[in-house]
Amino acid sequence: MNLSKSLLFFYCIISGFQAVAQILPEKNYPKGYFQWPVNAKIALAANFGELRLNHYHMGLDCKTDQVQNKHVFAAADGYIAKVKIEPSGFGRCIYINHPNGLTTVYAHLNNFNPALEKYVTEQQYKLQSWQIFIDIPADLFPVKKGQFIAYSGSTGGSEGPHTHFEIRDTKTDKVLNTLLFGFPITDNIPPDVLRLAVYDRSISTYEQTPRIYSLRKVNGVYIPPASLLIEHTDKVSFAITAYDRYIGSTHQNGVYQAVLYDNEKPVVGFDIDSISYDQTRDVNAHIDYKLKNTGGPYVQHLSRLPGYNESIYKEINGDGVIDIGDDSLHQIEIAVIDAYGNTSYVKFSVRGTVSDKGKDILDSSRIENPNEFLPGCINVFENNQIAFYLTEKSLYDSIRFTYKVFPANSSDGVSDIFELYNGDVPMHGYFPIKIKGNVCDSFKNKIVMERYWGAKKEFSKADDEGNSWYRSDFRDFGYFKLLLDTIPPTIKPLGFYDGMNCAGVHRLAFSITDNSKDIKSFRAELDGNWLRFTNDKNLAYIYDFDEHCSRGSHVLKIIAEDIVGNKTEKIYHFTR
Repeated sequence: MNLSKSLLFFYCIISGFQAVAQILPEKNYPKGYFQWPVNAKIALAANFGELRLNHYHMGLDCKTDQVQNKHVFAAADGYIAKVKIEPSGFGRCIYINHPNGLTTVYAHLNNFNPALEKYVTEQQYKLQSWQIFIDIPADLFPVKKGQFIAYSGSTGGSEGPHTHFEIRDTKTDKVLNTLLFGFPITDNIPPDVLRLAVYDRSISTYEQTPRIYSLRKVNGVYIPPASLLIEHTDKVSFAITAYDRYIGSTHQNGVYQAVLYDNEKPVVGFDIDSISYDQTRDVNAHIDYKLKNTGGPYVQHLSRLPGYNESIYKEINGDGVIDIGDDSLHQIEIAVIDAYGNTSYVKFSVRGTVSDKGKDILDSSRIENPNEFLPGCINVFENNQIAFYLTEKSLYDSIRFTYKVFPANSSDGVSDIFELYNGDVPMHGYFPIKIKGNVCDSFKNKIVMERYWGAKKEFSKADDEGNSWYRSDFRDFGYFKLLLDTIPPTIKPLGFYDGMNCAGVHRLAFSITDNSKDIKSFRAELDGNWLRFTNDKNLAYIYDFDEHCSRGSHVLKIIAEDIVGNKTEKIYHFTR
């Protein structure tokens, strides 16, 4: 490349970035206000906006040198406002409110600092619940920037030692892109763009498999194998597989922004920032969920699906669906940006080849189908065996609904098996579903609805709606059936037995299992008083001996109940 061409290319890159900045303005978040929250080498296992099925990754996963119990610090002055403890999700978690209107969140922790740990334990015994989400008075635990608040861990949904860290708007509870706050992470590497996906938007994105093109980088620009793509339709949209990296890391982190241009005219862009947990499931409209769920890669749409309303997309000159029915050449450019402004570009041309006859076929395919479910509409299906409806917000794109019935295949089945479309199409929220069952009156409160798709099974209590109809709520299609559940949970002590001398033992542990997986409630009583057992990751229930179990003889009662009320109670005697 000669000097003049190099300068021209450099000018195009700079001017392109300035154009992106005008389309998706930079955020004015305070830089330097927050310090790094963990006493470990500054490094990331995941960033804000990384793609997951059913949610975005909503913060930074701060590495802890591959070990637990590193000191976790308050990122700025403020006060501890909330504490959450749960078996999955965040595990053990602290929320700190700051005077600038922001909240920081620290998750997957082990023990809190001694004063907070003592207070939280008292609240658990007061509420008689290990799992809690409590508000704490503002004057009780003030903190200074850099103050020790907890030990790092791997509790909850964590798969390895790290601290999950978020910054939220206190008033709205929306999570902000944490990398925009000036943390000392060196990043001058533009995003990697691996592939391009092209969709025929004369039909639903769920009714097709996109055409996928691998990309290679030539003179700093990503291009497909052929610079001109010929598509046999009058409307197309695009998606990309893109990852971000920073210096010294091989992790494939999430990208921050992307903008689509058609003949140098900006059409649409997305901006992954300011997302609430109520909106995080909408990642399924941002990616091709069906493609990923059937073994394909993550691709991020550069168009807004018709049912994705409160979206991360900013529409400038359309929603990202490009009309190529005019038989003209469309020069497409995609700018992909990380949180530090590093930008990569994808460039190619596309042309449609739909003949008049082809247009007639496309038009005829758009005739209203009685089995078509549309986003933005209430969609209802019912017969004498099964009924459900979807709200206006349930679907992101249209589907041609299909339905099959199979005979019950187990002794506890009290209904046929119903295949509702397929489980590879995402829905925004739960929808009610009713199935007619063959159940005698004495067992009407023991009915479970099961949903399965592939290897995944879900169970939910089915409520009696009268006239042999039973209702539950799910948020995915798949196979459904009613089951009779009269089997109580199984309580199994781990390394413990009735009459045991526990003088040399540091803890008690129990495994609680049930045929419908979920345990509705667990309760332990020591000599008639509630005793706190932990249940991290929904594995064993564990009690570490403390001041609540004195020396001497004791009676321990364990009570477990499943989702339909089947209950098991066990009594154990031990000495300590």
